[in-house]
Amino acid sequence: MSARPDSGARRSTVGSLEPRVLHYGSVMSSTGAPGPLLGTGRTADVFDVGRDRVLRRYRVPIDATVEAELMRYLAAAGFPVPEVYDADGRDLVLERLDGPDMLAELGRRPWLIPRHARTLADLHDQLHQITAPAGLPAAAGRDGTALGAGTAVLHLDLHPANVMLTRRGPVVIDWVGARAGAPGVDVAMAYVILATADTDLIPLWLRPVIRWLRTAYCGRFAAAVRDSPWPHLASAARARIADMNTRPAEAARLQRIAERAEHGGESARPS
Repeated sequence: MSARPDSGARRSTVGSLEPRVLHYGSVMSSTGAPGPLLGTGRTADVFDVGRDRVLRRYRVPIDATVEAELMRYLAAAGFPVPEVYDADGRDLVLERLDGPDMLAELGRRPWLIPRHARTLADLHDQLHQITAPAGLPAAAGRDGTALGAGTAVLHLDLHPANVMLTRRGPVVIDWVGARAGAPGVDVAMAYVILATADTDLIPLWLRPVIRWLRTAYCGRFAAAVRDSPWPHLASAARARIADMNTRPAEAARLQRIAERAEHGGESARPS
């Protein structure tokens, strides 16, 4: 992975989002499963469609062409994203990435927390040097209130489950929620996700110590990343509560973080 950019470095600008039609027709027009199911998330399923490619099919009404164009924009700026082959409607055809995601790797080897927390911080720092393209909406809460002024590209879901550890290095996936704004907003959103997400993907043998693991990872991440999450922690937590994919137990943890952040700033720690 490349070195962390200097805090005074000039941000990369590579143009604006412009829709392109590529046509990966037969696979994307199928109404059934287009191939073996590789995985399923809260909003999308991923299928093997051969030739080292996957189809990501959203189950919610999303225009995947917007995500595809942003990923091409980021690739042109040198940020590690999967190669995009096609996009249409709710479907994206992408490069199939080798290797596990960072969360799975942490589940197998939790002693690598310091290394992976630093890698996540490096990815945030690298991303936030890229100026958002024209047309990328600003980061805002569910009520439309801006989460912070800025012009950087924000992922807003950049946590270990969305970092693939491949032979060519870490690669960031799942860009559907990306927005423009202040880098600290993205860092704060990552922090509250790390601190509150349910642990159903964590091996059973690790769950008794999950609170310690959360605290260790969050602390290392917050110490390594350039932009501070603390000024944005309460607003990020409340925006996450309003997310339709947030589960009730997660919302309760987020509420506690928001309240502590509003009253104590950096005293808001994972619970």
